[in-house]
Amino acid sequence: MRRAAVLLSLALILVPAVPVAASAPPYRASVRPLPEWIRDLMRGSSWRPGCPVGLDELRVVRVTFWGFDRQAHRGRLVVHRAVARDVARLFGTLYAARFPIRKIRLVDYYGADDKRSMKDDNTSAFNCRYRNGVCCTWSMHAYGKAIDVNPVENPELWSGGISPPNGASYADRSDKRKGMIFHGDVVWKAFHAIGWGWGGDWSWPVDYQHFSTNGK
Repeated sequence: MRRAAVLLSLALILVPAVPVAASAPPYRASVRPLPEWIRDLMRGSSWRPGCPVGLDELRVVRVTFWGFDRQAHRGRLVVHRAVARDVARLFGTLYAARFPIRKIRLVDYYGADDKRSMKDDNTSAFNCRYRNGVCCTWSMHAYGKAIDVNPVENPELWSGGISPPNGASYADRSDKRKGMIFHGDVVWKAFHAIGWGWGGDWSWPVDYQHFSTNGK
């Protein structure tokens, strides 16, 4: 009981609801320190000793999101505590706009394998890994300050090809389809409003799924 009371009084942060159409349930979001079950899930997977941030610096953000099936769903993202409230509000904006998201799951359910997560069209945030998997520059995901949104519909184009490979049909950005992100659209504006940059604005490589606090 004492542990539960501490969590309720110190840890739980409820974000105000964002209005949506009457046919959809209201947006809900919460920000909490990582519970023990998530810490256990992350240790040796998306987090390990030597990562640039400790587990105490991270928060789990639980959000409502609008699915491709036109239904409301709930998902979890792990991000740095400094950006957690902004992220919770941002997904409220996307939900209000009915921007479809395929799924939001912790990358640990994929063994912290970024390629597996992307192939499954999973929107994710924290993962203690190097940029492009090459030592020794940390990705912004390793700081909990980057989010990849709908990787299949918004693939990365680089010298190694298209990532994920099953996003190849979305490399042609002139064929606009749901779940895709474009400069100046509702997703771009929502991230821009909290000061994040978009990989789709890079000259090369181009990473349409990627947003981060420093634009890298």
